[in-house]
Amino acid sequence: MTSTTTVLLLSVLLSSQLAHAVLNVVGSTQTISVTGRLVCQGQPARNVLVKMYEDGTVWDSKLDSTKSSNDGTFRVSGTYTKIFTLDPKVNIYHKCNYNGLCSKKLTINIPDYAVASGSGSSTNYDIGTLNLANQFSGETTDCIH
Repeated sequence: MTSTTTVLLLSVLLSSQLAHAVLNVVGSTQTISVTGRLVCQGQPARNVLVKMYEDGTVWDSKLDSTKSSNDGTFRVSGTYTKIFTLDPKVNIYHKCNYNGLCSKKLTINIPDYAVASGSGSSTNYDIGTLNLANQFSGETTDCIH
């Protein structure tokens, strides 16, 4: 790696860290909690990976991850400091009725009204019961999650 490339990479890294530090000072802390129940053809979908992200312009920031319990329920929550309203989304990675090499990925965008101000209080957004055997608009496959 050339010295110019090294300097450029360090500049980008420092700018990114500086921008994050400024956002923490200027922005407001926001909290979100999402719950739901996952089923596959009427049976609880156990051990399904669920991740919650802040949907960023350049990259997403992971807020939380879990696996669904024996009854198919899950809960993810997170706190994030941002100037504008948090833009959370939940990704569900599953293999219900699917034998492919990778998992299916279902993304659910969480509405703004579900985001609470501050770190001590959070509202809960319940996505209800999802039958992962259904076909969902925008569902993709994902090998790296």
